[in-house]
Amino acid sequence: MTSPSHPDRDRLLARLTGPRGPELSCEECFEELDRYVELELADADADAAIPGMRAHLEGCSACAEDRDSLRALLISEAGSHT
Repeated sequence: MTSPSHPDRDRLLARLTGPRGPELSCEECFEELDRYVELELADADADAAIPGMRAHLEGCSACAEDRDSLRALLISEAGSHT
């Protein structure tokens, strides 16, 4: 018998066990964040260019918030130049 999926439980387990692949530290994330966001906005494969960034952002709310803020700022700036 299989138990039903519990998204909150699954998310917690994933955060506790960590990523399956490489992951960056917060310091490495900070160093690469500008380039990562610029690649995302250019529709480039940011995850391939900076392995481990996605896993770090999924597990670190502080760095994910920095990414979201930077992304919003760059989108806002791009919109003001058109």
